[in-house]
Amino acid sequence: MRVPPTETPLSTNQDGVSAEYPAPATEVVTSWKVACSGDEALGLGHPRVWLSISPEMGWVDCGYCDKRFVIDREHAHGDH
Repeated sequence: MRVPPTETPLSTNQDGVSAEYPAPATEVVTSWKVACSGDEALGLGHPRVWLSISPEMGWVDCGYCDKRFVIDREHAHGDH
């Protein structure tokens, strides 16, 4: 599996930080648009947000809970 870049287009410069502080949870998805509402079972729920995965990056982080959604390009469907 390819290692994603350490910076998203909307983030500040965080080179080297990802290795020290990895995403608390990562989910491989097949849709370019995903919804996240946190993990209510662990008491980490938040308002539902819809996120779009950039084809260039191949992943997106939730701004509330930092969960990372990584696209499975081989099985992806949708509008990208």
